[in-house]
Amino acid sequence: MARSTFEGPILAGDNRFGPFRNVGYTNLTQNGYLNLLNNVANTAGYSGASTQFAVGNNIPNGNATIYTPSSTVPYTSSAVVTPTADTTSNIYRGFVCYIPAGSDIDIAIIDVAVVPTGGTISTIKMYLSNTFTAEGGTPLYGSVASISATGRQTFAYTAAGVTNANNTPADIVGVNNNQQLSQIVFTLSIAGSAALATPTAGQIYVALRYIQTDGNIGTATAYPYGNFD
Repeated sequence: MARSTFEGPILAGDNRFGPFRNVGYTNLTQNGYLNLLNNVANTAGYSGASTQFAVGNNIPNGNATIYTPSSTVPYTSSAVVTPTADTTSNIYRGFVCYIPAGSDIDIAIIDVAVVPTGGTISTIKMYLSNTFTAEGGTPLYGSVASISATGRQTFAYTAAGVTNANNTPADIVGVNNNQQLSQIVFTLSIAGSAALATPTAGQIYVALRYIQTDGNIGTATAYPYGNFD
């Protein structure tokens, strides 16, 4: 059996009942591309600008609105979070996507095609959270501690992030003030000395693999499963 809707998760398998039930969730993916030389919104690879991140729910990338996480305040009334403006010691760029609340983040992927350059850089990090994360901050999920070479980066979950990632919080009250979403923010943090300048290079691909779980049939910690699939 299988199920695919715009309201619920996708389940698939060929043995719905009994001791050999083999129904499983489908792994979903959202991804984006950040070219630090592209500051033109609504073009492929747009990476945002000072105080502005890119959003991945339209193609090509447009300007993102980062909302203050809340499970009760409608997004139309939520305070907007503005990333810190570029300075001579910190530059921030980022990517935002939205997933169903209560999802299970399987893995965050950060692939670097061109390492960011520009001025005197000391550290390059990538944070994954439900809002903008400043240099040295504690993200909700985890981070890449140092980006210094091309290729797939090592993403490490925080201790609390393991729990958070297995059941993402309701961060946005969305359409018609009742749909709840989880806001996922990739924050690229470039820190340096007073000589830090506008990026002169940098190409990073990000992806989020996640599972939309079905609360009707139980969770990792709530049993028994129901018969709603």
